[in-house]
Amino acid sequence: MSNLLYDRLFGCHQGEQKPFLIFADGSQQCYDSFLRQTARYANVIQSIGLDVGDRLAAQIEKSAEALALYAACVQSGVIFLPLNKAYTPAEVSYFVGDSGAKLVVADQQFDLESVASEHGAVLERLNADGGGSFADRAATASDTFATVPRGADDLAAFLYTSGTTGRSKGAMLTQNNLLSNAETLIGEWRFDANDVLLHALPIFHTHGLFVATNIVLLAKASMIFLPKFSTDMVIDALPKASSMMGVPTFYTRLLDDPRLTSDLTRHMRLFISGSAPLLAETHIQFESRTGHRILERYGMTETNMNTSNPYDGERRAGTVGMALPGVDMKITNPDNGETLADGDIGQIEVRGPNVFVGYWNMPEKTREELREDGFFITGDLGRIDEHGYLQIVGRNKDLIISGGYNIYPKEIELVLDEQPGVLESAVIGAPHPDFGESVIGILVADGGQPVDLDAIEADLGKTLARFKQPRKLILVDSLPRNTMGKVQKNILRDEFGSTFQG
Repeated sequence: MSNLLYDRLFGCHQGEQKPFLIFADGSQQCYDSFLRQTARYANVIQSIGLDVGDRLAAQIEKSAEALALYAACVQSGVIFLPLNKAYTPAEVSYFVGDSGAKLVVADQQFDLESVASEHGAVLERLNADGGGSFADRAATASDTFATVPRGADDLAAFLYTSGTTGRSKGAMLTQNNLLSNAETLIGEWRFDANDVLLHALPIFHTHGLFVATNIVLLAKASMIFLPKFSTDMVIDALPKASSMMGVPTFYTRLLDDPRLTSDLTRHMRLFISGSAPLLAETHIQFESRTGHRILERYGMTETNMNTSNPYDGERRAGTVGMALPGVDMKITNPDNGETLADGDIGQIEVRGPNVFVGYWNMPEKTREELREDGFFITGDLGRIDEHGYLQIVGRNKDLIISGGYNIYPKEIELVLDEQPGVLESAVIGAPHPDFGESVIGILVADGGQPVDLDAIEADLGKTLARFKQPRKLILVDSLPRNTMGKVQKNILRDEFGSTFQG
């Protein structure tokens, strides 16, 4: 029996001298060197006492070492649990305790001694510069390793959800979940061995790790591996790349720089955006400046990618495209699960080989969100238009019910975003003594002209039904976002939710 994921992503590169990683300083690491490093790491993991199916939690900086740790887990049959480097020790303690991780690998900067001790886990250090106790062990380990057999249905990784509405849930992802999605996306996005992907994403998240990295490995391509997004570094790297995956913030920051031109991007064939909604205005501005139309797609922790705008064909601003091959998608009534007609707003459900197998140690939550027929209730609300394109209108938990009316924040945000002087907006519901909830619009100015809140209120009266109109507009400097660029409406609700109280 082979190790399906390792063989398809990594094993095929044995002896390959082609660059896998190209760093900001111009240095490179070839595939064969990377795999030898992976084998040394796998030997260390095994020597510490981890068996097949055990969990390894990693809170480390983005680096070649971090990728090798992921590959080593795949090769040794250990389940990989990447953690956001912004997590506090208290948050990491929950993930280590809940997952039962036997080994915690962390950068020296993270104070996790007490966390490891509390949960009986081994703590090893692996720093971005290649130092640390784990690296020291690896320096004397063999650069060959007998790959542990694993099959399509065996678990490869845990990814924990953000937990904004309760305890974070550990999504269990199988080898086939990860591999099947990469295989589909290579075809849909036309990746091949000639590609050089510009990689500025974090790798504790499905976007940067399981989408970007796995696609490059499967396509036998190369990637420019930046430690983080920096406008200067990205602009310097663009002429050397052929493709880029990013979040909307990447593209808005690039648009703020006059060096972003069609000449700078003439070697590029594809810009992809996801993890948060891309404003239609950003689509328009980016195409005007570069001649490239950004391809927007839709995925999530539990499923990797579900939909994509077409590579060939119309890429519709404000939509996330159509269901990927092999993915079934439907819009259902949240109350009874019945399928709705195209054009109606409801909850988005998806089914396919990309969909996870459940939440770790949460059978009740799994049954609530993963139907017996394989459809996963995403928690997102959307509509499918007459051409099959999906438009996401918000999260189910963001739905506002005011005076018995359902109000979808995205509909109002699209109107607010078009107002003079407004860069972007977020709409939330706040408790209201008469209506249950009422609408608040939170605006960020574009800096080009003053924002006239009275004029905006008057204009909204011409566009939106009265029950949809914000009862209050608030101007802020910026919207709170997580590391993937998603607006954190829970923070806005905490700050402004008492607006109508008292």
